[in-house]
Amino acid sequence: MANKPWGGRFDAPTDKSVEEFTTSLPFDVRLYTQDISCSMAHARMLGKVGLVPISDVEKIVAGLAQIEKDIEAGEFPFAPGDEDIHMAVERVLTDRIGEPGARLHTGRSRNDQVATDLRLWAKEQIGELGNDILAFQQTLVTRAKEHLSDPPTVLPGYTHLQRAMPVPLAHHLLAYFWMLERDKGRLLDCLLRMDESPLGSAALAGSGLPLDREMTAVALGFSRVSENSLDAVSDRDFVIELLSALSVMIMHLSRLADETITWASSEFKYISLPDAYATGSSMMPQKKNPDIAELVRGKTGRVFGSLMGLLTTLKGLPLAYNRDLQEDKEGLFDAVDTLRASLSVMTGLFSAVIFNSEVMKAAVSDDDLYATDIMEYLVAKGVPLRSAHHAVGGLVKTASDKGVGLSQLTPDEYQAASESFADDIGDYFSAQHSVASKNIMGSSGIAAVKQQLEHAEAAIDMSGSGDSSA
Repeated sequence: MANKPWGGRFDAPTDKSVEEFTTSLPFDVRLYTQDISCSMAHARMLGKVGLVPISDVEKIVAGLAQIEKDIEAGEFPFAPGDEDIHMAVERVLTDRIGEPGARLHTGRSRNDQVATDLRLWAKEQIGELGNDILAFQQTLVTRAKEHLSDPPTVLPGYTHLQRAMPVPLAHHLLAYFWMLERDKGRLLDCLLRMDESPLGSAALAGSGLPLDREMTAVALGFSRVSENSLDAVSDRDFVIELLSALSVMIMHLSRLADETITWASSEFKYISLPDAYATGSSMMPQKKNPDIAELVRGKTGRVFGSLMGLLTTLKGLPLAYNRDLQEDKEGLFDAVDTLRASLSVMTGLFSAVIFNSEVMKAAVSDDDLYATDIMEYLVAKGVPLRSAHHAVGGLVKTASDKGVGLSQLTPDEYQAASESFADDIGDYFSAQHSVASKNIMGSSGIAAVKQQLEHAEAAIDMSGSGDSSA
């Protein structure tokens, strides 16, 4: 068993089925950059504290640099017995430089090594996800500005998927901007808590050797070292938090995807899908399908599943490390990949989607959309809200019974509902009048939406400058 780093305790070789079942190399190979950075920092620290000769440290670092190049070039000699990326790198390093390579693992375990590697990877991915979110936000702002010109594009807002009130398209698009802004905030929250180095915790109890944990933490870009070695090697809260943030984010994308599917339907026709972001049918020649949006909506279940899977894996684990923790990576890798791909395709789709302004304009000609404006007309004249609500509800029923719109009721019918109605009530059956009247902060009025756009652009500028408060 000399070929195994832990083989001194064993007489018989590992059964092939066990090796195949336990290996994590097929998926943790993507941690090679982080693993090599971690090993370089650890080697330099061992040299500084006098545990490894500086000449050996130089050979280790040079050997690791070459291994990284070999992996990137597809020339690294992986072997069937390699359990994971950590042991594969150490094996080849020792084969190449001899005894100095055998010193690299001094004062550490794969337990703190993998916990450090995964934190480094997650930190990097949060940065990449932040850039992906920012690109989508910029697209939403650009499209919102396009449709806030005079006159602005207005469409029905909905509750219960029933037409409710007119809203500017810009306001609708910016709703998703702010969802994504919260998503960025959740990622930054995750980053704050994961930004500590487990390296030096060793297997579970730390090491009796004079390791300099602060040195490796600084070298690897961590803001602090972990406080408890038992917790450090067994903690995967940072993975759960990241998966949770990703789950909320994909939920937001799924909501937008679902609206995209609805708006592209023949029943709505609020948007037309660009050819580059649609597919056809193998049987029905007329079809133009919103497959991109449907797949984003469908992939939401995968991300949710990764979160629930890891929560279930961790719920009964005793301290400290258990091999169950190997299950932390595949779901995380898949969730991050899924979000980054989803953000990319949705950014492309919304950069090119065609908003059918005339169809939306026709939709907001529905008189019922202005019932709330008429109610507030009465309230502004001193009528108690409940009385105003009842009066307008009666007018809606009268119009429905007659098969006409609210605007087609006679002045006498309005006066019968409330003496506060005057001849100017006809002005209220206008989308432009409706949205012009709503200018308290955060509302759908044009002035308020323009202010909102300024705030959104400021948030983009702050994020682009690297300000962590964005």
